[in-house]
Amino acid sequence: MGSKIAYYIFILPISILPYFLLYALSDFVYFVMFFLVGYRKKVVFQNIKNSFPEKTEKEHKQIMRKFYRHLCDLILESLKGFTISEKQVRKRMKVRNPEVADQYFDQGKDIIFVGGHYNNWEMLALGIGLITKHIPIGIYKPLNNKFFNQKVLDSRQKYGLVMCPMKQTKAHFDKNMDRPKALIFGADQRPGNASKAYWMEFLNQDTPVSFGVEKYGKEYNLPIVFGAIHKIKRGYYEFEYTLLFEEPANTEYGEISKAHTLKLEKDIKENPEFWLWSHKRWKHKRPESLK
Repeated sequence: MGSKIAYYIFILPISILPYFLLYALSDFVYFVMFFLVGYRKKVVFQNIKNSFPEKTEKEHKQIMRKFYRHLCDLILESLKGFTISEKQVRKRMKVRNPEVADQYFDQGKDIIFVGGHYNNWEMLALGIGLITKHIPIGIYKPLNNKFFNQKVLDSRQKYGLVMCPMKQTKAHFDKNMDRPKALIFGADQRPGNASKAYWMEFLNQDTPVSFGVEKYGKEYNLPIVFGAIHKIKRGYYEFEYTLLFEEPANTEYGEISKAHTLKLEKDIKENPEFWLWSHKRWKHKRPESLK
């Protein structure tokens, strides 16, 4: 009952606000979150400090402030996603080089998209079905709250994205659909099982990388395309493709995981404020068996 009240009394009224009021609210939320509440500031600052040891404390704090401003925009833009129109999505999420992915559609081939929680991935979820010829299938971990899980699914899927629970990933790789599909992985989440992850240095720290992209890429030998989200201005984004591997079955162990992780790292280093620093990404240590 509490979830329904929160959704209909708070979330929906915010979602229907025009953008100029939405961003005014975002500025207010930033003030409260950063200066009054201090939401996860210790985690954020430590993550940034560990990732950029060459920068000064002043630079670390500048990145942190920019991150919180972006995070507040991200939260409010995500709420807007519950009621945003198709016209607005098409206006605010475009693709720079669709031919990179479309060539495989024209060949009748499925592909794998990989990226990270960088910039506005929720806007991408809304727009990916409008900017790619493939049927986009997003791999996700269901929320514990069934009401909000369904509302999020309904929002993300309304313009073409098909959501696939993690446990059904293989079934969707095997599934025949009416046109070629693109399986989408957000590969920068902390793996549930560190012993099954690929370990490497990422942002100056020993990091476990989810192995799903590499596992399925090699097993099905599907082209792997990295998707980068660029922020053009407040509320406007562009998606850019980079082909990483055309025949991943020919790669060595770890080559795929390393490639897409380093590509994400490059984007983060260029504009660090757009990555999700508030998560405890480096909670686990490398198991002794993998040292």
